Amino acid sequence: MSDTSTTTPDPEPEPFRVPDGDLDDLASTLAKTMAEVRQHGVILDRLGSEPAPASAARPSADGVPAAEAASSAQEDGPASVFILALGGEAYAIEIAALSDWVNYLFLPVYGREISTSRPWCAQWHEHPEAVARLHALWLAWQQLTDAEAGLSGPSTWHRDHLDQALVHLRAPDGPFGACTTSATRPNHRVLATPAPELLGLAA
Repeated sequence: MSDTSTTTPDPEPEPFRVPDGDLDDLASTLAKTMAEVRQHGVILDRLGSEPAPASAARPSADGVPAAEAASSAQEDGPASVFILALGGEAYAIEIAALSDWVNYLFLPVYGREISTSRPWCAQWHEHPEAVARLHALWLAWQQLTDAEAGLSGPSTWHRDHLDQALVHLRAPDGPFGACTTSATRPNHRVLATPAPELLGLAA
C-alpha cells in the first residue's frame, strides 16, 4: 500500500541580520586585526631581511653562542617601533596600516570640525610630525584597547594620549598651521623647518 500523504517543505529560514551597532564593533575589530596583521608582516619582513651577524655561530668560552649572550637582555623584534625610523617597504606597509586606522576610526570619531583654531590636512601623511604623532597615538590605542589593558585602558588612552595629541596636531601653530582651516577651502602646505647650520660656512 503506497503512502499518499504529501510532505510539506520546511519553511525557508529568515535571513540572519546583524544589528547596526554590532556592525560598527565588527568593523572596528576587523580594522584592528588587519592593522595587527600588517604590523606582524613588517616585523617578519625585517627579521627575514636582516643578515645574521658573523659572531652568531661562534661559541664563547662557556659554550653559549656570542650573539645569544650579547642579546640576552634584548627582546626579539624590530630595534624601534618609531615610524620615522623605518624605511622603504617597511615604512610603506606601516603608513598603509596607519592610514586605515586614521581614515576609518580616528577621523570619523575624533575628527571634529575644521576651523582656524583647529586646522587639518587631508594630506597628513606628508607632514612628518603628524605622521609621528598619529602613529604613536595608534600604537597606544592598540595597547590600551586590548583586553589585557583592563577596564580603564580606553580611559587612559583618551586622557594620556588622545587629548595630548589633538592639542598639538590641531593647534593653529601645529603641523597643519598652513593647511585647511575651512572644509570648503582645502589647502596643503608643509611648513619650512629651521635648516641645520652648514659646517665650515659659519665664519
